[in-house]
Amino acid sequence: MTTKGRRTQAVHGGTQRSQWGEMSEAIFLTQGFAYDSAEQAEARFIQAGPDEYIYARYGNPTVAMFEKRIALLEGAEDAFATASGMAAVNGALVSMLRAGDRVVAARALFGSCLYILEEILPRFGVEVVFVDGADLAQWEAALAPGAKAVFFESMANPTLELVDIEGVAKLAHAAGALVVVDNVFSTPVYSKAIAQGADAVVYSATKHIDGQGRALGGVILGTREFIRKTVEPYMKHTGGSMSPFTAWIMLKGLETLELRVRAQTASAGAIAEAVSGHGKVTLVSYPGLDSHPQRALAQRQLGGAGGTVVSFEIDGGKEAAFRFCNALEIVLISNNLGDAKTIATHPATTTHQRLTPEQRAGLGISDGLIRLSVGIEATEDLVADILQALDAV
Repeated sequence: MTTKGRRTQAVHGGTQRSQWGEMSEAIFLTQGFAYDSAEQAEARFIQAGPDEYIYARYGNPTVAMFEKRIALLEGAEDAFATASGMAAVNGALVSMLRAGDRVVAARALFGSCLYILEEILPRFGVEVVFVDGADLAQWEAALAPGAKAVFFESMANPTLELVDIEGVAKLAHAAGALVVVDNVFSTPVYSKAIAQGADAVVYSATKHIDGQGRALGGVILGTREFIRKTVEPYMKHTGGSMSPFTAWIMLKGLETLELRVRAQTASAGAIAEAVSGHGKVTLVSYPGLDSHPQRALAQRQLGGAGGTVVSFEIDGGKEAAFRFCNALEIVLISNNLGDAKTIATHPATTTHQRLTPEQRAGLGISDGLIRLSVGIEATEDLVADILQALDAV
């Protein structure tokens, strides 16, 4: 049989049916599993087989289906599903690091990721060095002494700055470091991170994978050795595993992932074009625009797609940004992204508010910056709503 396409894998990949032949994947809501004999229990604790389970924190049939399916889509050997996106980031990093290790990370990161790198890892003797993610020369200089890991968002939140995965991976591997990429904004639809040199990819499944604002979840993807020998022991003993019900929600989300993301991206591109010429907008950041300074990298790394998020700066700072948000009629104000509903976020006062004004300025997060996560509503309705809200500014 020919290799199955992505949309086919998103619907059928990893499915394991019970004896009842159910169409929709079964939810195995159980915390434990019974054994036919004491000898079988002993053997399973020594080495569980691929379809043998011990305890839901260690593994579950529904969770395993999600792990297999997302691994197929990402082009990874294996995956471990986690309770949230931040559990995935924490698990991917902390499971491999020890006191005395060195990490090089991009400076432009989501606030909670920065907290792990700035606050948690140094407590345990891990050295963390930050660089400008778009500057390969800074990566090269920081990696010259060697490192255990590098970490960055392939597309930064909320400025949409891209990091050259292939370029950084070559430098990191030469320095002996594993490459961990937070790929949320790139999405599994456009990502080629594994092929471009990433050793591990993390997603907040809360975002596009669920895509409908229902549940928290995350996933770590990589080689089978990394997932099962490094990540799994840490995650199963520290309790960050995904629940079976959440895994079922994520399986349902994967079925429509590509359809949603491509529709969202088309609308995001139309919105970026529409706001680019508006007199109240001083800056538009969207990798799908020809005017984006990293357009060539977006073409190479994402197949030319701009993604589902548009960021733009409104003239007039926080007051003008708030007037814009409050004038929106269809678009909702929230701090999530990747939802079927379009969401406007003011990062300076929400997702990145813990940063100092100087830190925000250094990352390009001004008081007038709006992050727009585009949903699946009618494109013309979204454009009209955003333009009328801008006129209200």
